[in-house]
Amino acid sequence: MDEILKELNEAIIEGEFGSVSKIVNRALDASIEPSVILKEGMIVAMSEVGKRFEDGEYFVPEMLMAARAMKSGLEILRPHMIRTGVKSAGKVVIASVRGDLHDIGKNLVGMMLEGAGFEIVDMGTDVPTERLIEKLKEEKADILALSALLTTTMPNMKDAIEALKLAGMRENIKVLIGGAPVTEEYARQIGADGFAPDASRAVEAAKSLL
Repeated sequence: MDEILKELNEAIIEGEFGSVSKIVNRALDASIEPSVILKEGMIVAMSEVGKRFEDGEYFVPEMLMAARAMKSGLEILRPHMIRTGVKSAGKVVIASVRGDLHDIGKNLVGMMLEGAGFEIVDMGTDVPTERLIEKLKEEKADILALSALLTTTMPNMKDAIEALKLAGMRENIKVLIGGAPVTEEYARQIGADGFAPDASRAVEAAKSLL
């Protein structure tokens, strides 16, 4: 059992897309619990990827490869997790704000959060505030994660927070923001609950919010 999980760890860390799904199937065939495969095989691996990024050993391409490899395994694991009632770390609605068409950072954050056991609802890019509010109601999410790569679209993060207040939902939903021009000071100014300068720290921030 340990050998299979170690192999899964290494395949995710190295971004071996083709191997991960095969190893997950082998782990399931060996009757390893889905929760163990998730926690000891995937979450541990993605934590190591995040650490290597923070230490300057990995860069965005390596993180993307690892995250995609993890995602390929998660697609096989997810139905088994649902059947066995594996509890998610929390539900996150993630989007690039209205007017912003950039998605690489957002996608990476979504994959890293998924690798940490969160349930992700990705709304894509250029998402109007009204649609965000509708989706948050529908999904009963714990966190709204917003990305902006343009200074001109950053004010739409504040609009989303104001809309949450108007809808009477602000107390129940944590707001996490990020993106190249976004700062911790800006997060405080607009009343966001958290800020993450990169995908690795978005995982820590989301965990601390819950």
